[in-house]
Amino acid sequence: MKNVNILVLESSTTSAKGMLFDTETGNYVMESLPFTQDEDSTLQDADTVYQQTMAVGRKIATGRKVDIIVLSGAWHSVMLTDENKKPVTPVYVWSNTQASPLCRELRKDEEFTSWYYRRTGCMVSAIYPSFKLMMMRENGEDFSGRYIMGQGTYNTYRLTGEYVVLDSMASGSGLMNTHTVDYDDEILDFIGIKRSQLGRIVSYKGTFPLTREAAITLGLQEGIPVIPSGADGGFNQVGARAIENGVMTFSVGTSGAIRLSSDKPVIPLKPSTWCYRSPYKWISGAATSGATNCVDWFKKKMFEPGTTYDQIEKGYTGKEELPVFLPFLFGERSPGWEDGRFGGFMDLKPEHTRYDMYQAVLEGILFNLYQCYEVISDINGIPEKVMLSGGILHSEHWTKLCVDLFNIPMTVSKIEHSSLMGGVYLGAELLGVSFSEEKYDALSDRVIYPDREAHRKLKRRYERYLDLYKATSMEVSGND
Repeated sequence: MKNVNILVLESSTTSAKGMLFDTETGNYVMESLPFTQDEDSTLQDADTVYQQTMAVGRKIATGRKVDIIVLSGAWHSVMLTDENKKPVTPVYVWSNTQASPLCRELRKDEEFTSWYYRRTGCMVSAIYPSFKLMMMRENGEDFSGRYIMGQGTYNTYRLTGEYVVLDSMASGSGLMNTHTVDYDDEILDFIGIKRSQLGRIVSYKGTFPLTREAAITLGLQEGIPVIPSGADGGFNQVGARAIENGVMTFSVGTSGAIRLSSDKPVIPLKPSTWCYRSPYKWISGAATSGATNCVDWFKKKMFEPGTTYDQIEKGYTGKEELPVFLPFLFGERSPGWEDGRFGGFMDLKPEHTRYDMYQAVLEGILFNLYQCYEVISDINGIPEKVMLSGGILHSEHWTKLCVDLFNIPMTVSKIEHSSLMGGVYLGAELLGVSFSEEKYDALSDRVIYPDREAHRKLKRRYERYLDLYKATSMEVSGND
């Protein structure tokens, strides 16, 4: 078998990640480095993120034989650069909701909302680069002589000198027509930007050589083929081996996402789910804004520095009458798409401890995801298999809560970052290398089964969550 080393580099929302994978032995080295960032984590410095991502690459690959480099990054980021492709604004990541007032006004026009949704597969929401660009223009940003790109596209440019964007990444911009897999000229006109300001859309099958400058930065040979940055969510589908229809990936990381592959765009009449691209197919999915970011927020606010998550979980005594946490600290994505929705605790009583509140945070995040699961299942049918991944797997307690609430067996991969493994599979495919089933099996899978009594208790609390969700939704709508 041909020996190939594949380097995958990913700029996720909160950290740089890297994997160097040896296809002959199945051995790999993985590294992660949290981003250093200001108090406002929704605005990032493109060069800082790039340099920290390169630092991860240097650590695991300098001086090693690397046959191909695959780039990955988070959906929905955007910034402006000058004519030399040097950043002139921060990177606005998906969680930045400054465009919320604009989107609330636009959503009042149901005809426009439906028109936009059915063309792009994206809701009228502040998470999308299209509306962030409109907000930036309204705030006085000058677009003349500017290029428009996200962090992933910027990384690709720095490594290859090519201004290109992978179709899977472009599908989450709100600028691409999901049916034609090309920019939508009517939408570009509506926003007031030109094709010439955007990177050329390409597929993962086209690679570009590593530049001399980038090779020196990484400690590698010049000319190594590079696959432009795709979306980590799309790569997750590949890494979890969820390309076949009926296989659902369920990721709980900084945010939460549920995804099902489809041979064609799936866009319901009522805007609720989204429809993007993976490297191979369309993805029918739903995503939430609050997941481990809410957990981290609560831990930082309520517990002493150095307290571990395991210590906090052990402080929960199993009390059933808990407060209800609405996990909308960063607004709401699926299913209601209320950018201005607020998070917080409801049904909070004097006897509740911070440990009870922590348990409520874990449950509230899952309740929002279960809402999404019900919508996705109504549209696509009950999945045949569910693959669970993300930071949730660091907690056996939270993982079990998830399986019990959803009341379905979930397959857990031993690969901590499925998106990185997705990049490995794509790189191997382009180099004509195949894996043996033994190597696949060595990297996954175990199945966790639900406890039906635990499900009954959680379902009762979920019903209370839905009541409070609907009540606060009316308040949000009233503010419109």
